[in-house]
Amino acid sequence: MTQSNNLTTKPIHPASLGKRMFLGAGIGLILITIFLFGAGKPNPEWGKFWMIRPLIIVPFAGAMGGAFYYFMDYLRYRGSLKKIVAIILSIIVYIIGLWMGIVLGLDGTLWN
Repeated sequence: MTQSNNLTTKPIHPASLGKRMFLGAGIGLILITIFLFGAGKPNPEWGKFWMIRPLIIVPFAGAMGGAFYYFMDYLRYRGSLKKIVAIILSIIVYIIGLWMGIVLGLDGTLWN
């Protein structure tokens, strides 16, 4: 007689790391694109490709916020209070990271 284990466990991460990072970067890209195209006429001292820096840095910061959200899944599946703390902490870290990315991306141009 052969024993077989038919135990199945749910994965702790319902979405992959890449998907969470892509979502965070997409939100950052949309926000900085709306902000840049609403900026008006750029200063000639900034150079021809001044928009490239914020369009790279801000989505990268958003992707790091998405990665943080992914790594907080361990706390999110532990219980009700830990889930609430993990969600609030993830949102706060994402907003602060996105704000820092915007400041770094626009430093020397729109953010003097």
